[in-house]
Amino acid sequence: MRQKTLSIEQIVLCGMFAALVATGAFIKISIPVQPFPMHFTLQFFFVLLAAFVLGGKLGSASVLAYLVIGLVGVPVFAAGGGPAYLLRPTFGFLLGFALAAYAMGKICEWMHSSKPGTWIFAATVGYVIYYGMGILYFYFITHWIVVTPNTVGWGAIFAVYCLPTMFPDGVLCVLAIMVAGRLRPVVSQILG
Repeated sequence: MRQKTLSIEQIVLCGMFAALVATGAFIKISIPVQPFPMHFTLQFFFVLLAAFVLGGKLGSASVLAYLVIGLVGVPVFAAGGGPAYLLRPTFGFLLGFALAAYAMGKICEWMHSSKPGTWIFAATVGYVIYYGMGILYFYFITHWIVVTPNTVGWGAIFAVYCLPTMFPDGVLCVLAIMVAGRLRPVVSQILG
């Protein structure tokens, strides 16, 4: 059985996109909702770029590297880092980044296209996965792990923790498609 290893270029690009996602966490607008404050960041923009430019496997690997770095204690998440971050209800949105990057990259690979129409479809799927994972994880944590006296339902989670950032994240999808169109040929040339 032949084992496929990553090239130096692939490792460097994964590391670079992991660093970009981390940087995106610090470009944020805080939204003071209770009981768990949230942030609108540019992370999703860089997750989209990673998926469009690197594909499913490498795009999700770069996001997973970011998550591991944050979970071991480096404060690269919007509100810090460390293993306790797993108990934050909003951590599901970060998990959604990894799943979305994989799905978006795979869609682009399966459709063998780098056309904007393919990227719009892939971004829409990633958008749904990102928000869906965030809502599911938030509900799970607040109802079964860290039960709070004022537990909120599905509708409240959507209205308070998703709705304020959905339109700006949609704009990030459009911007990422525009940037990926120019960036992908350069990265393809680097990867050979």
